[in-house]
Amino acid sequence: MKLLIQPGDGVAPIVKGISRAKSSIEIVIFRFDQREVEHALFAAVSRGVAVQALIAHTNRAGEENLRKLELRFLGAGITVARTADDLVRYHGKMMLIDRRELFLTGFNFTHQDIDRSRSFGLITRNRDLVREGGRLFEADVKRHPYEPGSDRFIVSPVNARQQLEAFLKGARKHLLIYDPEVSDPAMVAILEERAKAGVDVRIIGKLTRKSQRIDTRKLGIRLHTRTTIRDGKAAFLGSQSLREMELDARREIGVIFQDAAAIARMKEVFEEDWEHKSAGAREEIKPEVAAKVAKKVAKAVAQELPPVAPVVDEAVRKVIGSNGSAIEVNVPEVESIVKHAVAEAVREAVEAAVEESVGGGK
Repeated sequence: MKLLIQPGDGVAPIVKGISRAKSSIEIVIFRFDQREVEHALFAAVSRGVAVQALIAHTNRAGEENLRKLELRFLGAGITVARTADDLVRYHGKMMLIDRRELFLTGFNFTHQDIDRSRSFGLITRNRDLVREGGRLFEADVKRHPYEPGSDRFIVSPVNARQQLEAFLKGARKHLLIYDPEVSDPAMVAILEERAKAGVDVRIIGKLTRKSQRIDTRKLGIRLHTRTTIRDGKAAFLGSQSLREMELDARREIGVIFQDAAAIARMKEVFEEDWEHKSAGAREEIKPEVAAKVAKKVAKAVAQELPPVAPVVDEAVRKVIGSNGSAIEVNVPEVESIVKHAVAEAVREAVEAAVEESVGGGK
């Protein structure tokens, strides 16, 4: 088992995993903008690997970018399926290589998650976990119910609540938790009970209700992982926070594991983050807020654009000579196209800048 730590490990382990594929790659995508990973997938197709992508039907940023990604994938020969819309969101992050290797991450394949956020991932060849990953992928592609076959493979809303409750109740010494939002009443009650019993319960992230027994701290960088270390011997890593929506109404994927080296390293990172949490700590802005800000800025910029007709006339004359004046150009249509293109470019740039500066996106 190999632990991935972000920021730090970057996309190299992902790209190497894709490059190792001999027969198949199955990847679940919620957000995606890593062109290096995209090119590696295209290269896999070109060498005869069967690549299949399961793309979320929506995310907070809307469907447009997902559909653009889908078209690029289809054009490169990747088989694409879309998740159902029966759940609020399909938020899991997973990739299978040759049905022999499972990549399970807390991060999306985005620059924001990989280069600018604290997150973790695992690469494992454990047969039970790989098998369950394959079963879940097939079920969601075919839109069939998934029946869990392992207590260590955690899937919302199927078995996550049951297994995570049991996992937390088993703590005897400490629970070290990374979580953007711990709010589920039952889970909070378990944490309170464990703390009352003398367990050291610490959260890097947010606890939505005040507690005299549970210590919480913010992180100095953007937080994008859901990870719990129990007694230094077992750990959970996945995409589900300890909140009702992610336990009961969304597709989330995680694993419980006991790899000593990976857990020791994860605990070391937690303690470092705990001690250095205050440097540059900032409140996160929700991604829908960033999107609204970007949309307003883009609209304002587009409205202030000067008329493009003189520019069009000059460009036509320069390109095709003096006879260009005889060519009729649909100026209103050109105006509309230019404004739309400028607005879209501005929107994407502003949204990325806002998210980068204050955090956001799940």
